[in-house]
Amino acid sequence: FFQDGSDTVELPIKFIPQYAGSYHCQILLKSFYDIRVYEIECVVNAEQADAQLEFRTPAYQAVTQDIPISNTSSEKWKFEAILEGQCFYGPSVLHVGVGETAQYPLMFKPVAEC
Repeated sequence: FFQDGSDTVELPIKFIPQYAGSYHCQILLKSFYDIRVYEIECVVNAEQADAQLEFRTPAYQAVTQDIPISNTSSEKWKFEAILEGQCFYGPSVLHVGVGETAQYPLMFKPVAEC
C-alpha cells in the first residue's frame, strides 16, 4: 500500500496520434517483487464533417453519387450502411482496405415527383 492509504497509483500517458485508426501499446512495469504488462488500445476517430448532397433528376430516372471513403488507419474497415428515406439505395456493407479509398454508390431513384 502507498503512503496515502490507497492501493492505486496514477500513470500519466501522453498520446499524440497523427491519423485516425487503432493504436496498440504495451506497458511493462517491473520491480524487485513483481512484473506487470498492460495492453492498451487507443482508438482515434477522425474529425466529423457535415456534408450535404443534392440530387436532381427527372421522375423515374435514377442518379448515383459515389461517396469516397478513405481509410488512413492501420486496419481494414467494414461499414454497415443504414439508409433512411424513400427512394435511396446502396450496398448494406462496404469494405475499405488499409490505405485505400472505396466509393460508396448512393442511388436516388424517385418513383414520383418530389
